[in-house]
Amino acid sequence: MVLHTSPYSSAFLRCLTSLSWGFIFPCYWLLDRLLASCVATSLEKRRRSQDPCSFVTLYVLVSTPLYLLLLLASLPFALLGFLLWAPLQAARHPYLYTHRSPNKHHAEQGGAASLADWRPQGRSFCFGSANVCLLPDSLARFNNLSETQRRAREVGKRIRNGASRPQIKIYIDSPTNTSISAVSFSSLVTGFPRTSSLDQRPDNTAEAEPLTGCPVHNSSADCPIHTAGADCPIPTTGDDCPIHPTGNQSSSDCPVHVAGGENTPECPLHTAGAHNSSDCPVHTTVAQNSPDCPMRASGVQISISAPEPDPPEAETGNQQGEGDAESLTGGVPSNNTLSHRTSMFKKHSGRKRRQGEDGIDHEISAFFPANLDFLCLQEVFDHRATSRLRRQLQHYFPYILSDVGRYAWKGCCSRFKFLNSGVMLVSRYPILDAHYECYPNGRGEDALAAKGALFVKVQVGTSHQEQRVVGYLTCTHLHAIEGDAAVRCEQLDLLLEWGTDFRKATSRPSEEKGLEDQVAFDVVLGDLNFDNCSSEDKLEQQHSLFTQYKDPCRLGPGEDKPWALGTLLDTSGLYDEEVSSPESLQKVMENEEGRKEYLVFPTNKNHCPNQKGRKIPLKGNGRRIDYILYSEAVQQDWKMDIEEFSFITQLAGLTDHLSVAMRLAVSTGEEEP
Repeated sequence: MVLHTSPYSSAFLRCLTSLSWGFIFPCYWLLDRLLASCVATSLEKRRRSQDPCSFVTLYVLVSTPLYLLLLLASLPFALLGFLLWAPLQAARHPYLYTHRSPNKHHAEQGGAASLADWRPQGRSFCFGSANVCLLPDSLARFNNLSETQRRAREVGKRIRNGASRPQIKIYIDSPTNTSISAVSFSSLVTGFPRTSSLDQRPDNTAEAEPLTGCPVHNSSADCPIHTAGADCPIPTTGDDCPIHPTGNQSSSDCPVHVAGGENTPECPLHTAGAHNSSDCPVHTTVAQNSPDCPMRASGVQISISAPEPDPPEAETGNQQGEGDAESLTGGVPSNNTLSHRTSMFKKHSGRKRRQGEDGIDHEISAFFPANLDFLCLQEVFDHRATSRLRRQLQHYFPYILSDVGRYAWKGCCSRFKFLNSGVMLVSRYPILDAHYECYPNGRGEDALAAKGALFVKVQVGTSHQEQRVVGYLTCTHLHAIEGDAAVRCEQLDLLLEWGTDFRKATSRPSEEKGLEDQVAFDVVLGDLNFDNCSSEDKLEQQHSLFTQYKDPCRLGPGEDKPWALGTLLDTSGLYDEEVSSPESLQKVMENEEGRKEYLVFPTNKNHCPNQKGRKIPLKGNGRRIDYILYSEAVQQDWKMDIEEFSFITQLAGLTDHLSVAMRLAVSTGEEEP
């Protein structure tokens, strides 16, 4: 298959489309503004009630007739443009593939992923899914959201800064305790996602990485390691110290302490400031020189990465300053620039990861996982918002599939599509093939959008036999209207059928080597618009999709795991102060009463659907309609393990969904040669 890097194969067709859209856009924009002036968000209503003397009412009274007059004047031009634009859509490609060549700087910041030789121990991959509700502003207001263009830019910034935030990776190998490595890792970086991939874990060695200077201490105030405590009680006496291999704390080889003594302020490794304190996340209650101390290891390597600074943007029209983001969350400043402390060791936003009975680490996180590899976005409908979002994300994700779907008619019997599928995929790994299919059975208002499924094949490595190691991704957004279970089940049937056909069509051996590809994973991501606990969704809950793919949050039809969290927010409370920032929404979601207040819960025919403030028993932890599923039978004898599953609040105030992420470890099951 060929990846389409342009909407049209001909420059002439591109020019005609631009010309036709130039005629249509004034009418489209005026209609959007006219409708938007008639639908106010709860935040706008609150501001008007607090300031009754404002000029908002006068502005609406003046602007509405003006918009209407200009709209009528632009209709003839829009009709002419429509007659030119609609036929051209039959020749339009179903997606736009954009990519940038990764350079050394982006590789260091975690942008492009490495395609190094695939080792038997394999790698871990991080997948994410988020519904961002980037509809035209007038339509987004029905979900109590506004300012689509600003939200698109802000969503892109938060995702990029969350995935590329500063991280510290400490690897410890102990000859006396095989479990030390895992324990030490989770202790040293308390409450934050593991950012390592299995392929990046260093070889077992006792030599410290040669350094010309300490990469941690840029200045005493901005040190990302030392944040609390008066003393740093890391063992510093010769053989007892795994950090100072030379026994000299002021050595240039020390990756933690610069010359200046052990009493460096604010050591995050020892929160209480005492070597043998019970609060020390390293030495706990054992003596620091005990053989059980996790810092007594034969080899330690510390690596630090920092986020890429915000690049300058050159946006045409409606340029927004950094302060614009405050209006999106009721005056709460944006977290565009994550400082060392905020993203790594900020105690009120960091949470310890909990492990369920199934052995899966799970957490509610205020940030997208570091080293996020693949992200599927839904409801990226607005064309201008798509461009803004893509410009932000491409600084971290080199490979992007956007503008997925079709418009107008396709064939004489098809329904007219005003909006595309709204699906967007961003990746750190090269995309080899892509294919889009539109669901033919949409009903009602959902039929106006070209909802469908995007199938993608990516390369994630190369085996020792020079075989490509690949992965398959399916991104989708199902029918949304309640009560249409049969429609969604039919769409799931088509998704499985199309996915099988896509994998068969793209599984041919590569032309150069004649070797078959090895498949590392097969993952389905998206907004499926049904949950696993509602009585009205029983038909979807029993679909064969869940026999071919595994849901990490599901125990069975109608029953989720206790730690599974709903992802659909109650739109009436989006601008409440309690949930206006990622950190505050995280705290609310960790509280059972808070979840009852701000999440939409599974429907029950015996109760009113508006659950806000009610005290009746509620089943589950909210409606979980955003899914990440994976297949366990992709490559014979290969092993898959879920390292962690996250519910993410970083897009608080920007969308009515929580995002989800999953880190999947894939290994061949063989011994390292």
